[in-house]
Amino acid sequence: MTAGNHSLERMGHLALVGAGKMGGAMLQGWLALGLPPKNVAIFDPNPSSEIAALGANGMAINPAKADKRSVIVLAVKPQIAAEVMPSVAALAGGDTLVLSVMAGKTLTFLQTAFPNVAIVRAMPNTPAAIGRGIAVLVPNAKVTSAQRAVATELLSATGTVEWVSDETLMDAVTAVSGSGPAYVFLLAEALAQAGIAAGLPKELAEKLARETVAGSGELLHRSPLDPATLRKNVTSPGGTTAAALEILMGPAGFDALLKQAVAAATKRSQELAG
Repeated sequence: MTAGNHSLERMGHLALVGAGKMGGAMLQGWLALGLPPKNVAIFDPNPSSEIAALGANGMAINPAKADKRSVIVLAVKPQIAAEVMPSVAALAGGDTLVLSVMAGKTLTFLQTAFPNVAIVRAMPNTPAAIGRGIAVLVPNAKVTSAQRAVATELLSATGTVEWVSDETLMDAVTAVSGSGPAYVFLLAEALAQAGIAAGLPKELAEKLARETVAGSGELLHRSPLDPATLRKNVTSPGGTTAAALEILMGPAGFDALLKQAVAAATKRSQELAG
């Protein structure tokens, strides 16, 4: 499901708990598509300068004076989730939707903090900041069709949305798309370093790597062809690309390394569940 028409300007009062890289990326997407800043309460003791520039102020949660929120978006680091959940629970009412983007934290964990509350666990990624993210969502049994639509709207405001019913898939989702942007950025970084090692000036190597990765990603986005076909279209038999791919596609090459990397990230996501 791709981003379409949004009515974020009609969204109820939303609490964003944690405004770091992921929370900030989503907030940028929401504000760009019409969510009124006055409808968002940012609960983050140390918001970044970028978040402050958006007009959002950090605040602490006072459970005794907490206003109930239509939607609570949990974007804190999973390592501190257990510490902050008791105070965040004061923001939830009977009709609240809790939308968590914390890696590894399961619906069971969240339901302990928010009993009898509708909860959606989601894994977005940082291209959400430019409306090109992808998020995978899984609901608990309390989520209504209307709340499912709200969750879809919030995440489709920042890119593509997919729903799954099997929560066990979320660890692999985290490893592929949640962490995936870092793999792509590493590719650009390593390609530039390889260019420098081959004799290119640093500035030129970095520009060639950046534009090649960005342009190839956009071609992949726009083209109806699958990645394997696009790869073959660049590769002439016996040519320079073929020589490079013999290395990258060898037994210890790119495929094997990525499988190891995704397996390691999947395992870590499982460990973060606590």
